[in-house]
Amino acid sequence: MSTPARYRKPAAAAAPSDPKPVGEQDKAELKAAVKQQAAATSNRLSVLDVLRILGGILLLSSGLSYLSTNGTSMTWGYDPWWTRAREWKTLLQREVHLTDAELLAYDGSDPSKPIYLAINGTIYDVSISPSTYGPGGSYHFFAGKDAARAFLTGCFAEDSVPDLRGVEQMYMPIDPEEKEGASPEDVEKAKSRKKLTSAERKNRHAQELRSARKQVVAGLENWHQLFRGDKGKAYRKVGEVKREEGWLEKTPKRELCKQAEKSRPVRKYD
Repeated sequence: MSTPARYRKPAAAAAPSDPKPVGEQDKAELKAAVKQQAAATSNRLSVLDVLRILGGILLLSSGLSYLSTNGTSMTWGYDPWWTRAREWKTLLQREVHLTDAELLAYDGSDPSKPIYLAINGTIYDVSISPSTYGPGGSYHFFAGKDAARAFLTGCFAEDSVPDLRGVEQMYMPIDPEEKEGASPEDVEKAKSRKKLTSAERKNRHAQELRSARKQVVAGLENWHQLFRGDKGKAYRKVGEVKREEGWLEKTPKRELCKQAEKSRPVRKYD
């Protein structure tokens, strides 16, 4: 006898829910993620936004500087070396090394060569001013040589040499009665002046010598600044003068020229 289960109909399976197709679900999740990211960054500046703002400020500042300085500067007179094209040109080129004899060929006589001058061993290119440093120029005597001494003493004819020994004397004070053209009054005052001891004279000399040497360094640096281009002139450093060791000792020591001697300061007394 058959059991009732044999003729029982199988139970109907539960109807599955209607899921979204896989492709549409991915799109929905991506869209939600984009919205979430947009909401998170909507109140922040991006790096690109910051660069645009800084670029605009820089451009505006450069334009105002150009107008305010009559077209002479786009950096409000600030002139560091890295803003000058000539400095980058120097970095890209090989440094020049010339002897004093070789330097003579760069005095502007040969139009195919640049015009060089040197100060205390440093060579500068002054080709931008041929009317000043070239043949017939007012400062042609500086071209093609190291005339460091003349830059300080002002004795261009006799001091166009690199020898700086003793040049500090032009900054050393002298007593009023020792000055050329001293008056009888100065001579009389000197007679009644208190005499210094040997130690006091030695100490005074040491102090005056230190001060004089500082003035020599400062005087040379003033010229270096000009020819480096720090003062707005389009000059630039190009190299160094090469000299054999001990060259200075082989050169006769020079006396202070008359013009420098006359310019020496007068020592002041109470």
